[in-house]
Amino acid sequence: MKKIVIIALLLLLASLIASAQQIEAKRSVIDCGQVMFDKPVTVEFELQSKGGKDLVIEDVKTSCGCTMVSFPKNNIAKGESFKLKVTYDARQMGHFEKQLRVFSNASKKPLMLTLRGVVVEEVVDFSGDYPHKIGDLRTDTNDIEFDDVNRGDRPVQKIHVYNASSSAVEPQVMHLPNYLKAQVSPSKIAPAHSGVITLLLDSKMLRDFGLTQTSVYLGMYPGDKVSSDKEITVSAVLLPGFSDLNEQAKEDAPKLKLSAKELIFDFDGKPKNKEDIEISNEGKTTLEIKRVQMVTEGLEVSLSNKRIQPGEKARLKVTANAKGLKNARSKPRILMITNDPDNAKVVITVKVK
Repeated sequence: MKKIVIIALLLLLASLIASAQQIEAKRSVIDCGQVMFDKPVTVEFELQSKGGKDLVIEDVKTSCGCTMVSFPKNNIAKGESFKLKVTYDARQMGHFEKQLRVFSNASKKPLMLTLRGVVVEEVVDFSGDYPHKIGDLRTDTNDIEFDDVNRGDRPVQKIHVYNASSSAVEPQVMHLPNYLKAQVSPSKIAPAHSGVITLLLDSKMLRDFGLTQTSVYLGMYPGDKVSSDKEITVSAVLLPGFSDLNEQAKEDAPKLKLSAKELIFDFDGKPKNKEDIEISNEGKTTLEIKRVQMVTEGLEVSLSNKRIQPGEKARLKVTANAKGLKNARSKPRILMITNDPDNAKVVITVKVK
């Protein structure tokens, strides 16, 4: 009997969940990009009824009187799509971010939507070039670097985008790791128009000191497929912190010295070549080479000793591959992270004759 009651309750619960009202936004945030002063801008949020019964939009409240909204007053059937038309009056210069709360019989909690952009006196377009082709889009870069990042920093980098296609696009940054966030402005880019993608790095989410590398992919619309021709490489260098060192600790610190900070390879028709760099410790305590990393393909390294005592030396052997360096997307170089406060990050540049 008890099992029958439990099964009945589970079936009732499943029925209630299935019949519960749901409302889903295709895009909960719309960025208008640059908006001319005193020229109202209108956008449309695309929504869909996902519940088992008719959906009713009861009200839409905005965060200020500068935003007007129109929405359907009739019942909306399950699976039916509809639009909320939002107009911002653009009577105040500068960045704006307006919240909309959509109340319905879908839930006791409102659905939150966001409209943002920047009001300007004159629209300013990017004046540089777009040398990189990514699908039907063109960008000013396909390689992003966050250098010299300290734990707690939240630096940003920008990618300028041009729509070279014959129809409007909604650029999407796909496969973002948890330490990166992306914002596209405007959300929809018309043919022969440009936009900007802002990448924000949350350094607290980086696991290790030194170099972290990943690839993200730039799509033209929601649900676009990932492919190698849409790749944008992203690297970040997180530095160890020495801000808590006192004067005595600084005096007793290790001191790194390199025999060279640049390697020049002459392959002379050979597929590989090798060069060495001598690392000396001129300080008072042990020098630790915490990480040695290649910032590009085509390089291999080996270090004779990662812990170098005062007055001692170690040798860094570098093997360069001609084909790999030729295909490298970023500048060839080697990165070292050390416990020398004055040389926490050491960069060895690599050139080819």
